[in-house]
Amino acid sequence: MHAQIVLFDGFDPLDVIAPYEVLHAGGTASAGAVTVELVTAEGPREVVSGTGGLALRATAALDPRRPGLVLVPGASGRVGEPDEVPDQDAGAVGPQEDEPIPVLLGRTLTTGLPALLKEAMDNPEVLVGTVCGGSLVLAMAGLLEGRRATTHHLGLDMLDATGAHAVNARVVDDGDLVTGAGVTSGLDLGLYLLERELGPQIAHAVEELFAYERRGTVWCARGPEPVGF
Repeated sequence: MHAQIVLFDGFDPLDVIAPYEVLHAGGTASAGAVTVELVTAEGPREVVSGTGGLALRATAALDPRRPGLVLVPGASGRVGEPDEVPDQDAGAVGPQEDEPIPVLLGRTLTTGLPALLKEAMDNPEVLVGTVCGGSLVLAMAGLLEGRRATTHHLGLDMLDATGAHAVNARVVDDGDLVTGAGVTSGLDLGLYLLERELGPQIAHAVEELFAYERRGTVWCARGPEPVGF
């Protein structure tokens, strides 16, 4: 499985690094069955996070035609109101100091990322994953209508408002869409993806290596729906 982790201006570093390390370690434990790279909609470039100007370098452009995983992180910044999302013709470039998270997420709508993500979601050979506010990027682009997903608990109402069905769980598996909740859920999401795609022994080996015990509920779109709740 090849994993493309998407960077955009203002991304949250832990949303990227946690699943990157888990998936990379899974590749080592599986003799190369998983590979990981950092990508952007624009191609190779240095991308500045929303946390203290930390920069990571993407080495390729997001390729929605490539089979595997496309993983979208959330943003890091000031906790703002959901209506603080810029118009799509906003001219600001790059994260500004102390910008609200909804503004940083909304700015992705002014780039080529939404079209690439739509193409990825339409590709039956691509699994799309998100961490924290990454699901809101998809939702604001109109790509999650009718889908089950999760995000940071402060964004669950916003997720519902876009037509998605918000689930208050640590990880939500909706088939070809797997989403994680708050920032540290990137660890749980990465381990769940290793278990789902490569099996529990690989996932357990990485879990032991990182001295981390998975937590929270994994919601899956399987089995009968509950009644009376």
